[in-house]
Amino acid sequence: MIPDLVRVAVLVGSARAGCRSRSVAEWVCGQAGHRAELSLDLIDLATIPLSLAGPTWDPGPGDAATLAETTPRLAEADAFVVVTPEYNHSFPAVLKNFLDWHVLPWQAKPVGFVSHGGGLGGGVRAVEQLRSVFAELRAVALRDTVSFPGGALAFDEHGRPREQGGGVAALGTLLDELVWWALALREARAMRPYLGG
Repeated sequence: MIPDLVRVAVLVGSARAGCRSRSVAEWVCGQAGHRAELSLDLIDLATIPLSLAGPTWDPGPGDAATLAETTPRLAEADAFVVVTPEYNHSFPAVLKNFLDWHVLPWQAKPVGFVSHGGGLGGGVRAVEQLRSVFAELRAVALRDTVSFPGGALAFDEHGRPREQGGGVAALGTLLDELVWWALALREARAMRPYLGG
């Protein structure tokens, strides 16, 4: 195992049928998979059943079983990439629900964003709202993002971005920043455990 291998959880932030988030996340993993320092874990929220009633102190058997699978995956991650569409100027409810069910694993770790939808904005309004949520979760939201404006026209019939040049460059910048923060924060947590709530 490479000592500085960075474990990145890539979240598919929508469960809506026909949403392009899954194919965008697969594109992210395909591009990031060329980097030897990264270990990727794709987490598709469409496959994760969590109660929409929100987090409870005593989860029922179904939620407890789901959390027993998902919480360790997030805890083992050094960093996160969230792939989100923009719905009604915000991000999907299933993503907020997932974040709320998992509070501690995000702390003192970096989060990068890849967005799509939202017309010409490419999902940036969803990302700006996610930044405030991750700040509350005590994560480090990265400045650089990747966005795909233009709605359905931005993708081909297989769900891949049509214009990959700018996206590839932007993703490279995001991943460079993600790795730097992941290693710095991992070292900091090892030297001085994070004391957040």
